[in-house]
Amino acid sequence: MTPPQIFWAAAAPAVNVDPEQLAREAVDRMLLTGPSIVSPRPAGKYTVGVPMWMWVNQTPTTYGPNTASAGLAGVTVTATAKVSKIVWKLGDGESVTCNGPGTRYEASVGKQESPTCGHTYTRTSASQSGGKYAVTATATWTVDWQVAGGGGQTGQFTEVRQSQMQVAIGEVQVVG
Repeated sequence: MTPPQIFWAAAAPAVNVDPEQLAREAVDRMLLTGPSIVSPRPAGKYTVGVPMWMWVNQTPTTYGPNTASAGLAGVTVTATAKVSKIVWKLGDGESVTCNGPGTRYEASVGKQESPTCGHTYTRTSASQSGGKYAVTATATWTVDWQVAGGGGQTGQFTEVRQSQMQVAIGEVQVVG
């Protein structure tokens, strides 16, 4: 058996750097989460037939934009992530896709439908486990990345994060 040979090189050997992998490392540093749901509120009481407005908080970790960089062997990649859509599965078999954070409800609009992101339940949640519908909000984050000084080398990929909650939907009973 030949013993290992040791040699000295004037320069370090070339390292093959995958810029998309560096972008994914940058995204890991962002600590992205699922949507920060403001409405519907888990403690809220909602009514069959009355439009429910849905919206989320916009922070760097819950909606974006969020930017971070990662580097290796002299290559630096900067990634920017932003939510491009949120798909709401509402527990009643319906889903709604919203291409923005939704619109904050104001009492002055009354029972109007949300102009950007909403749902109207058609039956109560009384038959559901715990008397509430399980709601899931799934955010698709679009990540654009570029290599610093990399001759225009860019790319894009998506990440998915999810938040869950429960919402009670009741009926208004009119007694005459």
